[in-house]
Amino acid sequence: MEQYLTQPLSLQTFIIFFASAVALLLLVLGFVTYAIYFERKVIGWMQARIGPNRVGPLGLLQTVADVLKLLLKEDTIPKKADKPLFLIAPIIAFVPSFAVLAVIPFTDKLHFADLGVGLLYYLAISSISTIGVLVGGWASNNKYALIGGMRSAAQMISYEIPLVMSVIGVILITGSLNLIDIVERQREIGMWFIIPQFLGFIIFLIASISELNRTPFDLPEAESELVAGYHVEYSGFRFAFYMLAEYVYVFAMSALTTVLFLGGWLPPFEFLSFIPGIVWFILKFSAVVFFLFWVRATMPRIRVDQLMSLGWKVLLPLALVNIFITAVVKEFIA
Repeated sequence: MEQYLTQPLSLQTFIIFFASAVALLLLVLGFVTYAIYFERKVIGWMQARIGPNRVGPLGLLQTVADVLKLLLKEDTIPKKADKPLFLIAPIIAFVPSFAVLAVIPFTDKLHFADLGVGLLYYLAISSISTIGVLVGGWASNNKYALIGGMRSAAQMISYEIPLVMSVIGVILITGSLNLIDIVERQREIGMWFIIPQFLGFIIFLIASISELNRTPFDLPEAESELVAGYHVEYSGFRFAFYMLAEYVYVFAMSALTTVLFLGGWLPPFEFLSFIPGIVWFILKFSAVVFFLFWVRATMPRIRVDQLMSLGWKVLLPLALVNIFITAVVKEFIA
């Protein structure tokens, strides 16, 4: 696709980019469909339950049936809701989750946009989803939805700070915000960044789980006190948009973790380089996704005050320490 980037926009170029975007969307939708199935199976296995096993062979069509159910359900809008904002909020939450995928490189050749500031683009665009969650909670005219939206805004803004600061060490070592350059730098130094940036990796992993609003940080949609939180008034396909955004971000964040800290498409040892890079990327990506499901199956939800204390009193100072240590080591090595 790279040869089309320097050409003026023509019908052929437009068709190629449009077809590529549709292919990526279908790939992500397929991932979301079976990631939900896989998550339910993993949680069932870890909690000594069976999981989906009725619809289709081995329950493989259970998520498909759930999606059809959501699409066929009545689209209800609260009488006193702010209708324009209520309708547009799920779209604001979903569109950025798909837009960030444009800069994720799956291999050195398989990517859509090779931006010089790809990492900055990802962090900037992904933060827009917070607005969709907050607007959806506020426009619902429901006190539980409003509290869920405010919780989400506080949580996502708070954890974006350590999330961004945790990758500064990677940027210092690489000297670039380009995601392909970050992977190539790991090839040059002969190790994945998870080794020299292990502290940054741990901070990034914890903050990313919080950004995804997943257990144990799923406070914005805590059904025990908020009866589902910011999306409590949504039904049908609008509710599906919120769930779709969450799982698309699981895809995007797992891919970003793979690129930043796990060497992307690089093999763990040089003698294994005969295996295609996309295979290594998929294996590492799948391991990160499995870890997210593992955490959800084993950890209880924490309190909101514990959540904020962890972000501001633990992760933020540790991120500053990581930046300082990385800068000092880089200066001495240089």
